[in-house]
Amino acid sequence: MKIEKATIEDIDLLLELGKTTFSQTFAADNTPENMAAYMNRAFTHEKLKSELENPNSEFYLVRNDEETIGYLKVNTASAQTELQPHDTLEIERIYVLKDFYGQGIGLKLLEKAIIIAREKHLKSIWLGVWERNHRALRFYEKNSFQVFDKHIFKMGTDDQTDLMMRLTLK
Repeated sequence: MKIEKATIEDIDLLLELGKTTFSQTFAADNTPENMAAYMNRAFTHEKLKSELENPNSEFYLVRNDEETIGYLKVNTASAQTELQPHDTLEIERIYVLKDFYGQGIGLKLLEKAIIIAREKHLKSIWLGVWERNHRALRFYEKNSFQVFDKHIFKMGTDDQTDLMMRLTLK
């Protein structure tokens, strides 16, 4: 297994992987209409191209042999989805294909985010997790993230509560 930084050449792969992993993670708990509304806004070629070209956003692909099985998206500075101190890194996405759950891939991607934050001399990492995504909440709590706030995440017409969690780096 290897983790590599994504480039603009990976846009189609990232787009498909993003749609697939997001759907696998959230479709069972949301209406098809709300899923479609969100995915048609969040996973477009134009939006992804803009994110890949933003110097304050980085994508990393995790590959198992020739198969891409997950990805990480991190943001710093103005690319963060919420206004945070300048010395923080946001993990916007850690997604893994469902067939590879339980194999430590999410942990490898989290470790990559921690390495990135340390290389940038940042003091903390933060992220938002849907309050009903119990699997992700347990994962982050187990890895020393603590809830510090909450915000609303728009899933189509549904206002959902994300718990904002932070890991202070030592």
